[in-house]
Amino acid sequence: MTLLEGLLDRPTPAAPRDLTLRRGAARVLIGNWTGASTVPSRTLYPHQWSWDSAFVAIGQRHLSARRAQRELESLLAAQWGDGRIPHIVFNPAVAAGAYFPSPDFWRSSRAGRTAGAPPAPQTSGIVQPPVHALAAWLVHRADPAESRRRGFLARVHPRLTAWHDYLLTRRDLGGRGLAAVVHPWEPGMDNSPCWDRALTRVEPAAPGTFRRADLDHGHPADRPTDLDYGRYVRLAADYREAGYDDRAARHAFALEDPSFNALLITSELALAAVSRELGRPHERHTLRAGLLTRALVERLWDEEAGLFRARDLHDGTLVEEDSVSGLIPLLVPHLPEDLVRRLRATLRGPRFTAPATELVPSYDLTGHAFDQHRYWRGPAWFNTAWLIHQGLRTHGLDQDAERIREGFLDQAQRSGFAEYIDPATGAGRGARHFSWTAALALDLLCADPEELRT
Repeated sequence: MTLLEGLLDRPTPAAPRDLTLRRGAARVLIGNWTGASTVPSRTLYPHQWSWDSAFVAIGQRHLSARRAQRELESLLAAQWGDGRIPHIVFNPAVAAGAYFPSPDFWRSSRAGRTAGAPPAPQTSGIVQPPVHALAAWLVHRADPAESRRRGFLARVHPRLTAWHDYLLTRRDLGGRGLAAVVHPWEPGMDNSPCWDRALTRVEPAAPGTFRRADLDHGHPADRPTDLDYGRYVRLAADYREAGYDDRAARHAFALEDPSFNALLITSELALAAVSRELGRPHERHTLRAGLLTRALVERLWDEEAGLFRARDLHDGTLVEEDSVSGLIPLLVPHLPEDLVRRLRATLRGPRFTAPATELVPSYDLTGHAFDQHRYWRGPAWFNTAWLIHQGLRTHGLDQDAERIREGFLDQAQRSGFAEYIDPATGAGRGARHFSWTAALALDLLCADPEELRT
């Protein structure tokens, strides 16, 4: 019996579409498995990415809880001494030129030595959104007996605690309790218009000093511009030259992002659940989630806009751009009821109701910078749709959640598990056989809808 046959030799949803989807998603995850972790795609992203692995584990748990645990364990093995989980863990078997910035650019083991970067494997020096504790808790719940037998939660708990401590101390650059991002790649929404104003402060790296490997696999019209990429390279190089020291670095780019902090709140609550399961004190995590929720509302809610906005720490102002990041705080369980109503109205209004998909556009459809093709400047992504679906379920908005779920599953199948969707045509764009699309489709097929409410 092959691994695929073994994974599929289990009870499956009865609907033909759902059975086909389950099989297709399993094939994607098996095909992108490297032996210890899962690459986002075999072409454009040939290494391990941080929040991708968390989403993969959430879906993988429905096929193999053991493999889902290994996905997270392999990522956490690359954690730095200061607690950060790097956004890329490099596979030494992959050619150096297959992806840029490569290990030779980041120089993690040398430049990050003071911050506790491991000697191996090589990693990047920046981070991505903290989905990991939520993923660990959901993976445990998928097979508690296997989790306890392997001591899974006991082993990941201290690493997840150190990760959250890093974000809530070294990354509280505004001094008001929220974690800041210091590079557009950190919130995971690389070229969102939310970052445009801050990026004008960054002198781009000269074009001849780097080569973009992403354009070998993606159309230039879909990808960030050369100007933006030059600024990304400059920010990363400056951070590297400061030894990846958050206190020593002069951050030309530093923002409090609503999605990043909403995921931190959700993961703090998950870490409280992990602590309770282990018989350890959990009150600190519950308290921190409450304080973060209060800071999120006080610092980032924009009443007039009807959603959350990023705050630029350079001048202390809210960024006047509306993106999907401002809707993801629906995940937070103890938001004021009036904010939940406003977020739902915004989600269903003209700014985020796409003509060709139930997925949520990454940027305001009526906004000045909307681009239906270009990465995070308009296309609708499957991972953000999953997060908003979970948020709607959290607040009992089940009909809205079900509409997103059905749209997600239909377009995951039609697009060949695409990276993202053109909101105007419904066409799949970016990479195909994309791991988090497959994993989260599995989760929507198989998970208990009440899971995040309990």
